[in-house]
Amino acid sequence: MFASYDLELAAPGTDEPDAGNEQSFRRIFVPVRSAGDSADALAAATQICCSTVNSMLRLVHVRIYDPPMPRCPGRFYLETAAEAASMLDEAMLMVWSGGAQATTAVVDAPRSDVAAAIARQASAWRADMIVLTRRRRLAISRLVLGSVADQVMREATCPVLAVQPNRK
Repeated sequence: MFASYDLELAAPGTDEPDAGNEQSFRRIFVPVRSAGDSADALAAATQICCSTVNSMLRLVHVRIYDPPMPRCPGRFYLETAAEAASMLDEAMLMVWSGGAQATTAVVDAPRSDVAAAIARQASAWRADMIVLTRRRRLAISRLVLGSVADQVMREATCPVLAVQPNRK
């Protein structure tokens, strides 16, 4: 079901593979936007997880809400809690079919705080690595608007593997 990825860790400050790298990634954190959008990150994380003894994946979906308006005290969510859980169930099936173990969680965050919520959750879970999918966008739009993946890379306390989606 998943494509195969050749993943090697480089020695710090070089692009040469680190033959003596003793760090293993046993706790791999994967933010899931939707199972389809995150399929490449799920595949890479599953491959890493299956190549390491006693490893575990943590699949997290951030349920985005818009902050309350002055005259409207409630939050407006873009999806229901059931829809968010369903997305994670679908991602969990993809991971299980690849032979990995995983747990899931849904986290609520305002639209402007998604990257920080991902970084906080990864830190709280003591993740060894975050694996996420980088959306294909024009460089100018990424520069002007920014991206969640770039913000996660800046805020995370562990290594981040940003996987480019396959072209269709």
